[in-house]
Amino acid sequence: MVINTSEKLRRRVIKNFMDILILTELKKQSMSGYDVMGLIHKKFDVLVSSGTIYSLLYSMEREGLIKGVLDQRTRVYELTEKGKRDIETVTKANEEIQAFLRNISLLNANRQSSMSM
Repeated sequence: MVINTSEKLRRRVIKNFMDILILTELKKQSMSGYDVMGLIHKKFDVLVSSGTIYSLLYSMEREGLIKGVLDQRTRVYELTEKGKRDIETVTKANEEIQAFLRNISLLNANRQSSMSM
């Protein structure tokens, strides 16, 4: 399977901003690492290794943004008080990133339409 340049860029953007994606989702509900992997795959069609996900979750936990708690035999992550306070900044950054990506999409669409004329 050959992946074109724009698809590689899309995947790189998703992987680079996974912490924001995770915090945004944890605002809605607690999730396990497995849930996070499934969410990213389902929502963005990007497979991320468990090592990448858990490394990021542990890093976010060390920063005090999230905490892992045992729910029966599963470790589930939720926002900490610091994470809840910081979520507004994350939400604003998320909105700015989405606007940036929309602009890129529009630029690409305009470029392609002008090239076909």
